[in-house]
Amino acid sequence: MPPILTIVVAVVAAVVCGVVCFFAGSAHRRKTAEAKLGSAEEEAKRIVNDAIKAAEQKRKETVIEAKDEALRMKTEADKEIKERRGELSRQERRLDQKEEALDKRVAAFEQKEEEQRQRSELVEAKLDELEQLKLRQLEKLETIAGLTQEDAKQLLLNRLDQDLTHEKAMRVAAYESNLKDECDSIAKELIGQAIARCAADHSSEATVSVVPLPNDDMKGRIIGREGRNIRALETATGVDLIIDDTPEAITLSSFDQARREVARMTLERLIADGRIHPARIEETVEKCRRELEVSMKREGERAVMEVGLHGIHPDIVKLLGRLKFRTSFGQNVLNHSLEVAYLSGLLAAEMGVNVTQAKRAGLLHDIGKALDHEIEGSHIQIGVEIARKYKENPAIIHAIEAHHGDVEPKTPLAFIVMAADAISAARPGARRENLESYIKRLENLEELSCSFEGVETAFAVQAGREVRIMVRPDAVDDDHLVLLARAITKKIEEELDYPGQIKVNVIRESRAVEYAK
Repeated sequence: MPPILTIVVAVVAAVVCGVVCFFAGSAHRRKTAEAKLGSAEEEAKRIVNDAIKAAEQKRKETVIEAKDEALRMKTEADKEIKERRGELSRQERRLDQKEEALDKRVAAFEQKEEEQRQRSELVEAKLDELEQLKLRQLEKLETIAGLTQEDAKQLLLNRLDQDLTHEKAMRVAAYESNLKDECDSIAKELIGQAIARCAADHSSEATVSVVPLPNDDMKGRIIGREGRNIRALETATGVDLIIDDTPEAITLSSFDQARREVARMTLERLIADGRIHPARIEETVEKCRRELEVSMKREGERAVMEVGLHGIHPDIVKLLGRLKFRTSFGQNVLNHSLEVAYLSGLLAAEMGVNVTQAKRAGLLHDIGKALDHEIEGSHIQIGVEIARKYKENPAIIHAIEAHHGDVEPKTPLAFIVMAADAISAARPGARRENLESYIKRLENLEELSCSFEGVETAFAVQAGREVRIMVRPDAVDDDHLVLLARAITKKIEEELDYPGQIKVNVIRESRAVEYAK
């Protein structure tokens, strides 16, 4: 057999054997798989049966537990219902008892009300009986006394009025005596100490200033050709120049002290310089006015430092400096303000009031006078507006507003400033008063005193600081003497303006003295 054929036969045989083995293996694997599948199905059925049995057992147990829980809850609910029924029963019994007690009380109250009504009827009957008895007694009394009820009442009231008038006069006199004994000594001591410790200067400024000249020829140069120079000076400064026969002197006249000061400085510089003509005059006036403003500021700073105050607004300091060139009845206002500040501080220290605040109020009390010739209104109103504008303390604003009595003083500080201002203004020589206003003030004081009934005549003495009033003895008795003095004092305080205080001296057989403060 050829080799190729042998190889082919061998290959075919191998293929046949492989196919047989493949089919034989497949049949074996199928049998094995079928056997495993059958055992798996049996195992699955067993597991399912076990699970069904376990679930059934669990369900039975759960049903039993639920029945037990329901039974327990029902038992508890029955117990709670029973307890609540018992509580409701007890409450019903208590309510029944309270209702019975309330019924008893209502019955007792009704019984008392009935008894009260009966008593009221009995009382009304008794009152009617007493009223009738009173009327009969009044009729008998009127018959016996010969007076009607109205006449007797009027007589009693008249007697009572007389007794009260006497009692009132006695009480007023006793009260005033005690008050003066206690207060006069303290007040005099405080004011005396304040005045003694205050050494402020009283320099009264006149309305004219005199400028010395090196020679009389300078007058002609100041007048200038056809009066040009003197007209330029008067126009630029607002001051009247009086050139008369007084040797080597020129008088400057003006009520505005600041303008007079500018004119004086201007004249002195022009005389020293020697160049006097309208252009030079205007230039010098403007320069002197600026220097005066700087001087005013320095004066304000000096005043603040002398009093020992801090924190005052710079604009207020400038206004204080302007007061150096402002006068009131001939009294320098800045010196007056400094004196009031000193006195206020001394009085405040004695009375236990804030000294710094008192000094500040005293220094600023007349600040409105720095602008009263530029702004409409009284210096008090202007001063209050300035203090409010620069956020001053309300107590200081009230003291400024009340220092002349325009409003009622309500704080110790206001009373202190008012007293210090009166002391400074009323001190002898502090102020100048013209004759006409002085005489008018005395006449008004005498006329006001004579306007009261029973006054015979009145005399103003001691420069208007005392009024002596003579009364008719038949019109005013001793009891009404004190009351008349008090009435005159109050009317003086309400209607007259005066510095310091006025002593009211009413004279009959005895004297009653009052002071208008």
